[in-house]
Amino acid sequence: MNASRAALKRLEGETFDAVVTDLRMAPPDGLALLTEIRTRWPATAVVLMTAYSTKETARRALNDGAAGYVDKEGEFRAELRAILERIARERRLEADNRTLSGTVDSLRKGLATVIGESPAIRQSVALAEKVAATDSTVLLRGESGTGKDLFARAIHFSSRRAAGPWVKVNCGALPEALLESELFGHEKGAFTGAVRQKPGRFEDAADGTLFLDEIGELPMSLQVKLLQVIEEKTFTHVGGNQPITVDVRIIAATNRDLEEMVKARQFREDLFFRLNVFPIRLPSLRERPGDIPALVGFFLGARGARRDQVSAEAMRALEQYAFPGNVRELEHTLERATILAGSDPIGTEHLSFARPEMLASFAGASGPAWVPAIPPEGLSLEVLERELILKALDMARGNKSQAARLLGLTRRTLYSRMEKHGLRKPGEGEASEGDDDAGEGDDVASRRAGA
Repeated sequence: MNASRAALKRLEGETFDAVVTDLRMAPPDGLALLTEIRTRWPATAVVLMTAYSTKETARRALNDGAAGYVDKEGEFRAELRAILERIARERRLEADNRTLSGTVDSLRKGLATVIGESPAIRQSVALAEKVAATDSTVLLRGESGTGKDLFARAIHFSSRRAAGPWVKVNCGALPEALLESELFGHEKGAFTGAVRQKPGRFEDAADGTLFLDEIGELPMSLQVKLLQVIEEKTFTHVGGNQPITVDVRIIAATNRDLEEMVKARQFREDLFFRLNVFPIRLPSLRERPGDIPALVGFFLGARGARRDQVSAEAMRALEQYAFPGNVRELEHTLERATILAGSDPIGTEHLSFARPEMLASFAGASGPAWVPAIPPEGLSLEVLERELILKALDMARGNKSQAARLLGLTRRTLYSRMEKHGLRKPGEGEASEGDDDAGEGDDVASRRAGA
């Protein structure tokens, strides 16, 4: 078997980025091999080599799709290496573009497909959609596990900077000395171990977005330098004195009370105001228990499990648990429960093994009444009552008589409590006492959205 046929047999069994072949060989020669490869494996680059180079042969090879043409006369190794390095760079760029394209396509839809229909989460999504089209600084606020990273990414990939870099820095993950170098870069010799100049994450994020997670953990000494970057778009490397200008959009996130930190002089007030240009609060899972069934279905589907695999008793238990870890904790709980249950229905026994602290909520899960768990920081009865009224109206599709029955109230009592929460104007709808609520659902929905 000659060299060309041996090469074709190898290509049939393996994938190669490039093939380097001689031009003059026993038939099929290099040009014939080039044609065969370009027809059957168009993604594979072909480089031709010959000691009998002519301009006409080189022109024909390049016209037929060769990635390069090397004359073996003299020092050809450097030229061949340069061609192969160029092919490798092009392959990496193509792979990066495919990855970016897929990421952009999926994350452009991210805000539109955030799971949940509760007013709280829909309001957060609506705000994120509005600010994504701008370059404004965004401050995402909410407890751990509420989806701040997801929202930050979706905002970036829905913006005009989507093709630019997305860079994330966890401000609580590194000690102060390393964090400064991570953010702003350093010059060679700036400190022990700085054997070369290193760009910072601000430079990496040029023309893109820098996500500063856990911004409340940023040391006071670095808050001044961050404020300068936000205000002046310039900074200097650690150990350097040359100003560096960057065009970066900043999205920050925190689960801490920055206002209290400002009062305690743990966070600069001027930096807080610079970051708090467009705040978005992400609700805890406790504030939207009605979204839990949809989230459960999504997480089970993502793991290849049936969406109806959770028993009714287990679903009630999930809806009653406070989930201090929010959506992230729900996801991890379902992952463990799915492993334990296998192909069997997921019951409370699987959930209790995954989360022993959920046993208390299981005790009341089989009862007919729904009683929300009280979180450690407490809750507002006013807010809870308002949300229950809205949920009942949603379930009744705006029919107030039916909503009153769901809540165990008279229709007049429901009217009174709706007025208290600004969901109804005094005297509205009292002309008829029958179930004549048809068409009121849209009115209720509009008030809810505007609340």
